[in-house]
Amino acid sequence: MTNFNYFRITKTRKIRYLKNLEKKATYIVFLHGFMSDLEGKKPKTFLNFAKKNKLGFLAIEYSGHGKSSGRFTDGNITKWSKETSLLIKKIVKKNKIILVGSSMGSWISLNQFKHFKKQIKGFLGIGSAPEFLEHLMWKKFSKKMKLETIKKGIYHLKHGDYIYPITYQLIKDGRKNKVLSKKIKSKINLTMIHGQKDEVVPVIYSKKILKIFKMAKKKLVIIKKGDHSLSSPKWLNLIKKELKLIIN
Repeated sequence: MTNFNYFRITKTRKIRYLKNLEKKATYIVFLHGFMSDLEGKKPKTFLNFAKKNKLGFLAIEYSGHGKSSGRFTDGNITKWSKETSLLIKKIVKKNKIILVGSSMGSWISLNQFKHFKKQIKGFLGIGSAPEFLEHLMWKKFSKKMKLETIKKGIYHLKHGDYIYPITYQLIKDGRKNKVLSKKIKSKINLTMIHGQKDEVVPVIYSKKILKIFKMAKKKLVIIKKGDHSLSSPKWLNLIKKELKLIIN
């Protein structure tokens, strides 16, 4: 059984999270992807990894995701990034941090550098998707799709077996959260892991993140037959190995 916790942001809003408290240890902070949650294999894998290695751990379920309160359609990058910052301050406090961002989680991770620059000592991205709303969604929308999104405020995007409710406010907010033109001077260990067969986010997005960091110890790992989620035991073991290298 995984023991989930809830953090009350307001009387009506609560955020679900996973934690492993270690007073003086480095914390792994796992940030999941768009429309994902904490029920998947990654959060539990990293929680167990943290426990085994006597590390602190925090995984956050943004509002409108999983069992956290709020509607998904009310959320955006700014809101989810703020919730992340708040929980890091409350749970991790002043401890050192290694960010692990999955897909959109890497975008949320990049937004944490302005708050926790001195605390962050490593960053591992998995199928990273910074600025995906503009480049991988909006720019690929047809004229008809764009008009519907603007007129109705929402477009229900079918992708595989899923339907993504894409709001216009989410798209507009994404434009306020540009990260790829930034320069981050942190001397951290930085590893981007990307599946070569990722059909959701091209490998170039991991490469774009590497370019932001001018002074980091950088590494790009392309998994030959890897997909977007990289959740099979084989790939999770590889990710854990890379995470260990960042810590040491």
